[in-house]
Amino acid sequence: MLLTVSSVVSKELLNDITALATTLSWTDGTSTAGATARAVKHNLQADLSTGSGAVMRTRLLDAIRSHPLVRSAARPHRFSRLLLSRTEPGGGYGAHVDNALMGRGNQQIRTDISFTLFLSDPESYTGGELEVERPGMVHSLKPQAGDLVMYPATNLHRVAPVTKGSRLVCVGWIQSTIPDQQQREVLMDLENVRVALRSQHSVQSAEMLVLQKTIANLTRMWARLG
Repeated sequence: MLLTVSSVVSKELLNDITALATTLSWTDGTSTAGATARAVKHNLQADLSTGSGAVMRTRLLDAIRSHPLVRSAARPHRFSRLLLSRTEPGGGYGAHVDNALMGRGNQQIRTDISFTLFLSDPESYTGGELEVERPGMVHSLKPQAGDLVMYPATNLHRVAPVTKGSRLVCVGWIQSTIPDQQQREVLMDLENVRVALRSQHSVQSAEMLVLQKTIANLTRMWARLG
């Protein structure tokens, strides 16, 4: 599922991130890339592990995981650590697939879903589109600041070269309780039907109870928590 979620973070948080970005320590982005991706990754990443960076990371993660559409579409079990990425003119990120596993020890997750939270106004930089490959097509995405794009971590994707301005994004990965993306789509469709029917049926009606039972039983059947 390729999905753009609008307005995941508030204007206030966007302003705070923009201000913070000027004070952070930035390093070569290849330090967090896998062996294959390292050769095509040309960006900078900020340290969000301490001080004001850690506070900002918590605020960003809270905004992402509390959004109802993120919860419905991704059914998160665990999140990776977040990375703040900046791409300047001449930079970009060639075609690659994300590592299947990220983190170490009890912090390791399986990467079912990748996401990019756009933090720069699209008019403020040229290039820098997120390009996600799907069978027979390539989706090119450059949404508004505050919007988040989710896509299967199994897909090849790239960031087009930035030719003007600066592209600031937050990236991360989700281990879903439902590893199979087609099963996640089925559950999301059923959840959307449930929301639509609330205006027509009582939550205790026979129709709503059967629908709730079906969603619960499919979740029970498909969920993987390990």
